[in-house]
Amino acid sequence: MLRAILVDDEPNCLKMLEWELQNSCPDVEIIELCNSGKEGLKAIQKHQPDVVFLDVDMPYMNGFELLELVPDIKFDVIFTTAYDEYAVKAFKTNAIDYLLKPIDEEELRTAVSKVKDKNQHLTTKVQSGDDPRKQVIRKIALPTFEGLVFVEVDRIVYCQSDNNYSKIILKGEKNLFISKTLKETEAVLGNYHFFRVHNSYLVNLNEIRNYVKSDGGYLIMSNEDRVKVSRAKKDLLLQLFQSPSRVKA
Repeated sequence: MLRAILVDDEPNCLKMLEWELQNSCPDVEIIELCNSGKEGLKAIQKHQPDVVFLDVDMPYMNGFELLELVPDIKFDVIFTTAYDEYAVKAFKTNAIDYLLKPIDEEELRTAVSKVKDKNQHLTTKVQSGDDPRKQVIRKIALPTFEGLVFVEVDRIVYCQSDNNYSKIILKGEKNLFISKTLKETEAVLGNYHFFRVHNSYLVNLNEIRNYVKSDGGYLIMSNEDRVKVSRAKKDLLLQLFQSPSRVKA
């Protein structure tokens, strides 16, 4: 069960998010609703939650200012806002997801799944005696038609949608078809260095070689494949590379 705090200065948005979580995400326990950044900061210090759903644009103390006042962030952050202009800054604060209001039910479930997957990875490492601050899981289990295949995350160049399946393009290995949609694949890989550049493509940021403006915009990956970039994602993608710390292993 994930223990969650909800922070939003708009009461209607706060109650709507509470209702959506209660009806769509039974694994989330809401421990406090906060109407301001100040209330949210107190609640975080008091409860030590697993995840905080945090509005960005709030008076007196916005979401980013709240996080700056937390000395040791041990929880995941899912930003909720009506404005997409904060997306790049949210991504650079290592937020696990960024949801635009009105919040889509499926996108909410995907964001919660990312938190659950991350917590499960950390729990596994603690049980095995590893320090989660020093160790990073390098392999994930992918469900193919024959069974599970364990793949090193860094071997994945990009993923491509194929109706209800996903095609996984690997470096120097045979490509895989897995029984997950691209959205489900993104929920697993979103905790690593992957970014959705198009409805049909999820790319490893470390495997991008070039961005080409012509033909609507596309990437040239490390294996020379071309990957389309949607207009909606182009600016966010390019801005990510303005920060030298935009990718973490």
